[in-house]
Amino acid sequence: MVESSRILLVTGSSGLIGSEVVKYFCSLGWFVYGVDNNQREVFFGPKASTRQNQKYLEEMFPTFTHIEVDIRDRKSIFELYQNLRPNAVVHTAAQPSHDRAAAIPFDDFETNAVGTLNLLEAHKSSCKDSPFVHLSTNKVYGDKPNIIPRIETSTRYDYDDQKYLLGIDESFSIDQSKHSIFGASKLAADILVQEYGRYFGIPTCCLRGGCLTGPAHAGVELHGFLSYIVKCGAEGTMYNVYGYKGKQVRDNIHSRDVVSFISHFIHKPRVAEVYNIGGGKDNSISILEVIEKIEALTCRSFLYEYVDKNRAGDHIVYYSNLAKCCSHYPDWGITFGIDDILLEIYEAHLQTL
Repeated sequence: MVESSRILLVTGSSGLIGSEVVKYFCSLGWFVYGVDNNQREVFFGPKASTRQNQKYLEEMFPTFTHIEVDIRDRKSIFELYQNLRPNAVVHTAAQPSHDRAAAIPFDDFETNAVGTLNLLEAHKSSCKDSPFVHLSTNKVYGDKPNIIPRIETSTRYDYDDQKYLLGIDESFSIDQSKHSIFGASKLAADILVQEYGRYFGIPTCCLRGGCLTGPAHAGVELHGFLSYIVKCGAEGTMYNVYGYKGKQVRDNIHSRDVVSFISHFIHKPRVAEVYNIGGGKDNSISILEVIEKIEALTCRSFLYEYVDKNRAGDHIVYYSNLAKCCSHYPDWGITFGIDDILLEIYEAHLQTL
């Protein structure tokens, strides 16, 4: 058994949130073990590879250890837990694409749902009292947010209901709506994480993320909206806008603000909690509004084509009500505004050109 009082296990450690978790906790002196086998490249192709992130983490942080394991490999996951008995676990590994899931339903469900079950069972057996943080998704709500009355402006849709003035809260229904295959597998994982908290008393939480983003995001067309659209603007390549006149709205949260919340939860855990975590209304933005900001950054016209068909189960408007997050953890809050996020992503892309 590894001798340490502060051991963190991170799945998906080379991805956007996972890599930020590694950086943050290594900087605090934790021994961090990262599980990642670069499935993002398998799902989306070479441009989505996270190997560069992995290499950077291994070179920069001596207390970080990379482990090449697939979370679907139950035997290896149980052995890993038995060896490490971590003081906390952050589970970010997933098949993350709303669109890709329909073409690979078994890979999607076995990664998102069964992989999460493997981790939870190993966690219950080896370190039941350790916090378990699961990166869920706002897609667990399916397309039900689309029934909320809306107003339309020249650049966006928005909610036209006082109840949702600050966004969607955790009481919103997850039932009887179109989720996409991805949303269904993530919902199964979300419910499992809650149930292992309630049934076995494990300190778990599900973070139902909006658009989680940042300069480390390997954005591609099928996943990573803000990173990918900024990349297209920086490179001058064509971007496809799918439906809703380009007025669909998302809230964007910087990966470091997500990690800050994770840290707050780990240091003051609760049992079977659910949090809607995103940029909130202040960081909400439509595709048309993003395009306008990218044109200001690049000083040229943004190339895009409109496809008059929205993605199945897609939200017209979604932004998170952060009241519960801020109530439970009043020292936490959003520190990166939407303009800060866009500029940081754009400058990171310029360095790759």
